[in-house]
Amino acid sequence: MGRGYAALILPPLLFSAVFFAWPLARIVWRSVMEPQPSLANYAKVLSGGPFLRVLLFTLETAATVTALCLLIGYPVAALLARMRGPLGTALVGLVIASLWTSAVVRSYAWMILFQRFGIINQALVGLGLVEQPIRILQTATAVDIGMVHILLPFMLLPLITTLRRMDRTLLRAGQMLGAGPVRLFLRVYLPLSLPGVAAGTVLVFISALGFFITPSLLGGGRTPMAAMMIEEQASTYLNWPLACTLATILLMMTLAIYALFQLIGRRPTARALR
Repeated sequence: MGRGYAALILPPLLFSAVFFAWPLARIVWRSVMEPQPSLANYAKVLSGGPFLRVLLFTLETAATVTALCLLIGYPVAALLARMRGPLGTALVGLVIASLWTSAVVRSYAWMILFQRFGIINQALVGLGLVEQPIRILQTATAVDIGMVHILLPFMLLPLITTLRRMDRTLLRAGQMLGAGPVRLFLRVYLPLSLPGVAAGTVLVFISALGFFITPSLLGGGRTPMAAMMIEEQASTYLNWPLACTLATILLMMTLAIYALFQLIGRRPTARALR
């Protein structure tokens, strides 16, 4: 039994080591060993200037997109979780089906909508809300909208799963004990949904940190993200040590955020219900 288990687990471990762990180790190694062994690359990035601003903007954008996905996704997930039968199954299927559409296609669709003489600007002018077409493309707002559209399913699916598994007898018990709708939500419903909130938040936030296509197309270089700067340093300036440094910092940020949400997710539900 032991040998059979080892034979099954060894191939994926070797694959992960060769194609995942080793490249990551090489990136970290080059960030501290090139052009000479030191932390000069990290000092250059973290001491200020455009590199630090891009990292901070990446964090800000990821936090904004995550907050918007949570604000939009929570009530939608609560509604879908209550719906049973063919209609509920079909709506959840539509959420899953949206993941099959390429992010490039959806980003180009938003580019068409956000053009100076696109549908949105024509509607704003036609309704008299603006006198002239406004610039939507190449702004942080366009990037946020495009990223929310793409990442919203990653928030919805964990929330729907958690809310559907919720023990409804606890809600009925709260109602029988005299809790009003607001108190029932804050003391029972919300704490029971926290595992789904944590899972969706970490999925969206970590995915947003590494976004490249959507910021490139909708931001047009005016709103650079960390992934865009890494690509620029590697392909345009051939500055691989600095690109590896930026990638390592982004990796460390991702791991730190994942560890933080793991600690939050382990908090017992009973403690949250106190």
